[in-house]
Amino acid sequence: MYSNESYLLDLLKEAQAVSPEALKDVHHKKKSTETTIEALVSLNLVSDETIAKVLAENAGMDYVDLKRLDINPAVASHMPASASVRFRAVPIAASAGTLVVAVTDPMDFDSLDSLRHVLSVEPELVVASDSSIKQRQLDFYASELDADQIAKLDANAIAVTSGSGADGGDAPIIKLVYQILQEAYQNRASDIHIEPTEKEMRVRYRIDGALHKVQSHPLSLLSSIVSRIKIMTGTMAISEKRLPQDGRIQAKFGGGDLDLRVSTVPTTAGESIVMRILDKSSLSIGLPQLGFFSDDQATFEEMIHLPDGIILVTGPTGSGKTTTLYACLNSINKPDRKIITVEDPVEYLLSGINQVQVKESIGMTFAAALRAILRQAPNIIMIGEIRDLETASIAINASLTGHLVFSTLHTNDAPSAVARLADIGVKKFLIASAVRAIMAQRLVRGICKDCVTTGEMTLKEIRSLHLTEDQVAKAEIKKGTGCRTCRMTGYKGRLGCFEIFKITEEVRLLINNDETTSGLRQRARELGMRTLREDGIRKVLSGKTTASEVIRVTMADN
Repeated sequence: MYSNESYLLDLLKEAQAVSPEALKDVHHKKKSTETTIEALVSLNLVSDETIAKVLAENAGMDYVDLKRLDINPAVASHMPASASVRFRAVPIAASAGTLVVAVTDPMDFDSLDSLRHVLSVEPELVVASDSSIKQRQLDFYASELDADQIAKLDANAIAVTSGSGADGGDAPIIKLVYQILQEAYQNRASDIHIEPTEKEMRVRYRIDGALHKVQSHPLSLLSSIVSRIKIMTGTMAISEKRLPQDGRIQAKFGGGDLDLRVSTVPTTAGESIVMRILDKSSLSIGLPQLGFFSDDQATFEEMIHLPDGIILVTGPTGSGKTTTLYACLNSINKPDRKIITVEDPVEYLLSGINQVQVKESIGMTFAAALRAILRQAPNIIMIGEIRDLETASIAINASLTGHLVFSTLHTNDAPSAVARLADIGVKKFLIASAVRAIMAQRLVRGICKDCVTTGEMTLKEIRSLHLTEDQVAKAEIKKGTGCRTCRMTGYKGRLGCFEIFKITEEVRLLINNDETTSGLRQRARELGMRTLREDGIRKVLSGKTTASEVIRVTMADN
């Protein structure tokens, strides 16, 4: 970052800008990729303004606070953007034969000599803080810089690592896209929706499963914003506005890696774009973090450690099925087991697991991929979704020949998965033989821990959940009052409600005898299966969520 860091550290110690104790401490806390100076700044042990003042005094130059200086943007024309970034300098004033240039490091004599050769006039040098120079570079040159250069200048920007650079469009469009992504990440959004309406372009974030309108802009900006996002993917066609497209943006943001899955759909008002944020920090999630009570977790863990058979997770889109499957794989991923997944798309890369991407356009279907991976001698297979008879048949054959198979189905409850498999053509005796357990799930919002307080249930909620007054009186009913942490919603984070349907010998007989879904459901409840709503009620009574959440996402039990 600075040309002579050891000398600069001595200057900071002499100026008493940093203590010897802080220097000792920073060596234990700094990241491997950081210099000592960078670590001191990132840990707030010294400001870059202080560094600039110390450097200015040592060099006999003036220190300038660019944040308070009113600079005419036209002055930027006196220095090429590439030179500004390369030499960490920015012009701040110009008059006849004079150009005032702010620099970050007055000790970097080689760079300063090179800068003089680039400029048409001899510059008058002053010193400014590193952050203020970067901000001015963004102000002056954003439209001339590519995404990686912007990310290096702006600590809050997302550094796009795939796709081409800036498209030469207006800098405000680039900044607006980065602002949308940044704000979504900071608010823990799972999806970003950029949608055209009749009169405006609407931006909404999905946070903890609920959509929130956060911005609106003139509809005239839509085309430029969609084009910018398509460029960032590096694979989507800017000129194609009539057909749906999919792409992906790999990004570095907030000290971590992010993937954004991008989808565009043409509407009557223009292209609608959705970006799903795939936060890789969720990869480390385990079964306890899903929201199980200890008894359900023990039951489910018993199922996923079976040597063979099919384990199904069911629920609608957005109910957390994929996260649950990944948590299962994390739990059973051992060096002596070979695990292969077949997914469409591969959302997260899992360490130690072989993952196969389905590509229908070239014939790489779920069924084709499954046939191929069975020749790889896996112990455990995860199929993103069972969609057709061919895929289901191969999965069942794999389970009956000693493999443990995980997959998902789109059904409302666990017993309905039996009828769903039968509907796509699977014989009932094969379902009974192969399937070991089916778990339905829904996600409810958890109460914000920063504003949680004692709550109460309305009479309507008590009746909807078929609770008694005694049950409510003994419960720990909680609610969130709303705070900045939870965007005044009272909720933060999500947890699962689960319905675990074990395929016992008795249930196998019922399936073989063509028992109806309602009959299977009734007998499963008699054998101890809790429904989604019953599990949700337990979470209301223990203060983990609210009655309104459980009523919203679960069906009333018969």
